[in-house]
Amino acid sequence: MRTSPRSLFRLLTGLLLLTGVLTTGAQASATAQVHRDPVAVAVAEYDLGDTAFRDPQTGTVSEVRAVVHYPRHLTGRAPLIVMAHGSWWACDRMDAATWPCPSGSRPFPSHRGYDYLGAALAARGFVVASISVDGINQTSFDYGDRARLVNEHLRLWQRLAAGRGGPLADRLVDRAGHPVAPRFAGHVDMTRVGTLGHSRGGKGVMWQASDKHRGEWPAGVRVRAVLALAPVKFDDPEGDNSDTLVTRLPFAVVTSGCDGAVREAGQEYLDDVTGRNRATDYSVSLNDANHNFFNTTWTPPFLFGEDDSTCPDRQVTPDRQQGALTAYATAFFGSQLQGDRQGLAVLTGVQPLPGGPSTTRVVPAVR
Repeated sequence: MRTSPRSLFRLLTGLLLLTGVLTTGAQASATAQVHRDPVAVAVAEYDLGDTAFRDPQTGTVSEVRAVVHYPRHLTGRAPLIVMAHGSWWACDRMDAATWPCPSGSRPFPSHRGYDYLGAALAARGFVVASISVDGINQTSFDYGDRARLVNEHLRLWQRLAAGRGGPLADRLVDRAGHPVAPRFAGHVDMTRVGTLGHSRGGKGVMWQASDKHRGEWPAGVRVRAVLALAPVKFDDPEGDNSDTLVTRLPFAVVTSGCDGAVREAGQEYLDDVTGRNRATDYSVSLNDANHNFFNTTWTPPFLFGEDDSTCPDRQVTPDRQQGALTAYATAFFGSQLQGDRQGLAVLTGVQPLPGGPSTTRVVPAVR
């Protein structure tokens, strides 16, 4: 049920003071820091190849590739956020039908479409890895594949953060391809991990975080916050939502009123947990936003870019849509992974998002 944002904020603030709903903030490492002032951001990439990971359950072959935004001067232990894009062209040729991409074509850079968000989150003290999911898009739409690819990246990050090296240790390069060695060892807190998935990637991160599948997380990894961005929502088999039911950690859903791809189906994730969630969950509907503009590589004039809006007469610009997501994601991950309660005003709608009208929703934790 949607109600007055200001009333919800007062209610939620009271609950927080009495019961400590923000468990992720309260339980965060003693080295947790809230970065309200922008910090200098650096960018690195890693690429272990187009066939670096074979899914142990399905055999799907995937690349292990990501772009990483991080504070240039890491202090303490920063939370890690892993972002995963959804279904799009896997290669830069529409007629490509194999993975790896056929001769004469290259993997499509969907994972670079959230660079603006990665940079903004890194400026707030997060380490952010946006991963490529082209192989799965070309050969498998399986959501378990998407979840297990996220877990593979988390496994590699766990080794790197613990100072045990691993494949990522000597594969990080800057934008020019020169080797770099950021001080990630000892400075990334794998017990404060957030995930974000767009479209089919949204269902993928809900799958990865679900009560049913959390036992598949790599040892030493603790996911504490999930953001499903314009996610698909359908159960298979019909009526069985166990693969994506998340009741034990906080999640947020962002949908769009003019989404021509999946409409606002993602709001059903909150419906699924109402009355049974142990953490407070949130959502926002950006009234005049579409599906694709959240990703700059899916947005015209980029190759294959499309405006999927169902209300082109009032569709917000890409910059405004991305600005709204940035404000919301920063508030959500800041509150859940850094203990920054200032973000609650955004999550409850007391502080409006930039970019046009929106509708917030809060599902308080059941105690």
